[in-house]
Amino acid sequence: MNNILIFGAGRSSNSLIKYLADNANEFNWRIKIVDIKVNENENHPAVSYSALNVKDEFARDSEVKSADLVISMLPARFHKFVAKSCVKFSKNLLTASYETADLKAFETEVIDKGLFFLNECGLDPGLDHMSAMKIIDRIKNEGHKLLCFESFTGGLVAPESDNNPWNYKFSWNPRNVVLAGQGGPAKFIQNGKFKYIPYNRLFRRTEIIDIEGFGMFEGYANRDSLKYIEKYNLQGIPTIYRGTLRRPGFCRAWNVFVHLGATDDSYHLEDIKNMTYREFINSFLYYHPTDSVDLKLYRAMHIDQDSDIIFKLNWLGIFDDTKIGLKRATPAQVLEHILKQKWKLQPDDKDMIVMWHKFIYHDSTLNKKVKLTSSLAVVGENSEHTAMSKTVGLPLAIAAKLVLTGKLNLKGMFIPTHKDIYEPILNELKKHSIIFSEKVDDNIPEYC
Repeated sequence: MNNILIFGAGRSSNSLIKYLADNANEFNWRIKIVDIKVNENENHPAVSYSALNVKDEFARDSEVKSADLVISMLPARFHKFVAKSCVKFSKNLLTASYETADLKAFETEVIDKGLFFLNECGLDPGLDHMSAMKIIDRIKNEGHKLLCFESFTGGLVAPESDNNPWNYKFSWNPRNVVLAGQGGPAKFIQNGKFKYIPYNRLFRRTEIIDIEGFGMFEGYANRDSLKYIEKYNLQGIPTIYRGTLRRPGFCRAWNVFVHLGATDDSYHLEDIKNMTYREFINSFLYYHPTDSVDLKLYRAMHIDQDSDIIFKLNWLGIFDDTKIGLKRATPAQVLEHILKQKWKLQPDDKDMIVMWHKFIYHDSTLNKKVKLTSSLAVVGENSEHTAMSKTVGLPLAIAAKLVLTGKLNLKGMFIPTHKDIYEPILNELKKHSIIFSEKVDDNIPEYC
């Protein structure tokens, strides 16, 4: 019997737990889920739940010591606690989060003890790595030269559940949406030149992407595309750019909140317990004895009277006299609170994951440039069984099976850019309708 220990039972854990539970009898697994507060969302004899504070070292060590494999679905800042116990008791660890400096600090011990730590094995990061590396390796192995790599991912609302002017609903952590793009400029390379987009320009520097079968999207740059040069072994590539997808019009409207200051998370607002939505917006605007709050906002942000941005802002209710109801909050936390009332997935709503890669390479056989695009769209079942949960949880669950069945025997600290990791995971994901479609165009302009 193999004991699988999972830290974290949030919304993105559903598909992970279900996959492991569905395979528990065949592989003789026992699965235990621990979290600060657990909801027993999988009623299966092989699955048990227990409340646990990951910062409680004694309780954490006790659980890790008896596990054969540990999976952490906690927020990234808590992985270091789980990793500490895994190293102490020589246990392999899998996560879906970015490989932070806190985790990299354990790499020497992981290697010395012959352990396997796999990070960034979810959706983004995760599926983006695997699907990109599969094509990058293929292009290189065929002797071609890669000239451009662009990659975009979006967690969105499915068309059949899209009933608001923002064309957006929350299917993952709302706080991450509000704070997206902060912490430094977006950095990338375009035609051999380093480019930078500061936060205050990020949502006005977008590009339109047409994904066949799913329509038009706009993409804005992720914070740091440069680090993927080393991750993907793309030294010398003239263009590399990674970004996030939204429906057209979202970014122009979101830019209003950025320039207003409503996404700032660096200070707490005064007297917030008595503040309304309208007063929150007004607190960032100039004083005028007669002008209304909405008129002041439109003038300050240079919004035309016939702009669709006005409809988006009004629909959110930001000019209402509704009490915020928080005791202490930053501007970003207030904005998140307002948005959660309007962008919440309803029980029967479906979310949608969209991923799109573009590769331009010089084909050594044709002696010309070729463009290859790879796209993925996954639609969820409802607000509980989401596409987000499926695309985050299943890659991690399959990796767990590979480790426990002895089909993945790498040692050290990895992300899923190694063929031994991405190939079997991508192959099995096809059985779950997570399939990338490729399109090749060898008739593109030379300047492209």
